[in-house]
Amino acid sequence: MYSILKSINEPHQLRALPEHALRQLADELREFTIETVSTTGGHLGASLGVVELTVALHYVFDTPEDRLIWDVGHQSYPHKILTGRRERMHTLRQRHGLSGFTSRAESRYDPFGAGHSSTSISAALGMALASRHQGQKRRAIAVIGDGAMTAGMVFEALNNAGEYQKEINLIVVLNDNEMSISANVGAFSAYLSRIMSGRVYTRFKGGTGKVLGRIAPPLLDAARKAEEHMKGMLTPGTLFEELGFDYFGPIDGHDFAQLLPTLRNVKQLPGPILVHVVTRKGKGFVPAERNPCTYHGVSPFDRGKGILPSRESTPSYTQVFSETLVALAQNNQKIMAITAAMPEGTGLSEFQERFPDRFFDVGIAEQHAVTFAAGLACEGYVPVVAIYSTFLQRAYDQVMHDVVLQKLPVVFALDRAGLVGSDGPTHSGVFDLTFLRALPDLVIMAPADENELRHMLATAVALGRPVAIRYPRGAVMGLPREPARTLSVGVGRILREGTDIILAAAGQPVHAALSAAMELEKEGISVGVYDFRFVKPLDAQLARKAARVKVIATLEENTTQGGFGAALLEFLAQDGSLDGGCRIRNWGIPDRFIPHGGQCELRAELELDVAGIVRRVRELLK
Repeated sequence: MYSILKSINEPHQLRALPEHALRQLADELREFTIETVSTTGGHLGASLGVVELTVALHYVFDTPEDRLIWDVGHQSYPHKILTGRRERMHTLRQRHGLSGFTSRAESRYDPFGAGHSSTSISAALGMALASRHQGQKRRAIAVIGDGAMTAGMVFEALNNAGEYQKEINLIVVLNDNEMSISANVGAFSAYLSRIMSGRVYTRFKGGTGKVLGRIAPPLLDAARKAEEHMKGMLTPGTLFEELGFDYFGPIDGHDFAQLLPTLRNVKQLPGPILVHVVTRKGKGFVPAERNPCTYHGVSPFDRGKGILPSRESTPSYTQVFSETLVALAQNNQKIMAITAAMPEGTGLSEFQERFPDRFFDVGIAEQHAVTFAAGLACEGYVPVVAIYSTFLQRAYDQVMHDVVLQKLPVVFALDRAGLVGSDGPTHSGVFDLTFLRALPDLVIMAPADENELRHMLATAVALGRPVAIRYPRGAVMGLPREPARTLSVGVGRILREGTDIILAAAGQPVHAALSAAMELEKEGISVGVYDFRFVKPLDAQLARKAARVKVIATLEENTTQGGFGAALLEFLAQDGSLDGGCRIRNWGIPDRFIPHGGQCELRAELELDVAGIVRRVRELLK
């Protein structure tokens, strides 16, 4: 098994193979990818879709001298396998193992790290221009999915790259599988679909110039104009060529007979060049082909049975958010829901089914999503932007200027806040409290459990001002359900009184603090637990009460640089409440990026689990 693949540890060994062996290598590579991901979990569908493309790129181009950049990194598993990491694939997304995305620190074959989307063309353009300045002929190849092409940053890069016609060795490979995570939306996706349906058109590279190159210039110009007119008639547009790119395609991304000659051809030509490759997400694994959304990102599964329906009785925070928003929207016709290409991931699929005219998927375009929401809010609606914490970072300017500065009632529902686990540092939502807390008039809430999430969402949509609610990835506490009610803004709650130390928490660590307090009580240590609920505005009365005890320890799943603990410390210092000798310690995410690993594993390492909190309190009170 894997008779060819096991002999490939570096791409130069791949390039030594005869061309007829590539089909078998691709089959083995696809099988190995399925075997690996069924054991480790990870992003399966996207990787299966680019197996032949990955083989062809490494076969034709001189990697790593030629820079091969994957956008998004979750389609890079076959690339990892072919570039010296096959024997470590069993550690994929595990603590101290391989990253689930490309990583400069991991391999010289990863010239650019990518966890978020739509960055590849900008990075490749920078590398191509650096190569030109160095007098080098190496190529920069950006492989970008059609979903990632919906982001504004991509068109900024295309526009900029088009300025350097025939001057740079830049190749953009558009991997068109009609999917990002969910089905693609928008005019650009429709444009690609029209190209695909118009197969009459084929672009013969250099046709007019090569055939008529020795004819008088007036006749040559006339022929070129006729060619352009013909193209305009036979295709839905010449978008890429109008932007300055030479366009090739569409070609079958699973057919080496089309891939290899096309890539060899463009390798010899000056850029910028765009190669349009059509692939099938999940190719070669029938369950993934039939259900590409389900098999986009998977937990370990039985290869023979596929992914079985979840039997977990405890819902996730995402599900609780979804159910609550749908219930609120039934009674409030002004509520609108917005997602940036992730209706399933953010839990908005049910909202989409129930209220299709009030649901908007804007594509992978977080900046646009926020300002679009601001426009809705200007007209009296209550937009709820459901977005992962890590992705909101991409729209910070829009949050600041377009929403908060104008005091518009947009609700930001920040899923995956805190430690997210195996997706690693690019996806950790551990910075939102810090970057949002700086914005005047923005209300920031952090629910400790599912009931608090229900209350906070009800509060947010009724408040009439900008609000952010951050909640974690994973299952809820399983508490008895409480009907959603509005909360008093800036008012926390005392869950447990104590005289030796106060554990002041915001969000997910609240219940860990409670469990730690009960453990410490057995040792005769009196521990109070205060759930502040609101990071902004802070509960001043509760803060002053906490400062009456000699020691306060704050808990949060956010960086301690400017987070909840910093907010409490700043308030107490400014208020003079620390003058009585109260000591305060901030426990959260340290000032470094947290690597990938299981959520529980990372919390234990950072001493943010129950056992870690107990140890820290003992040490602090010595």
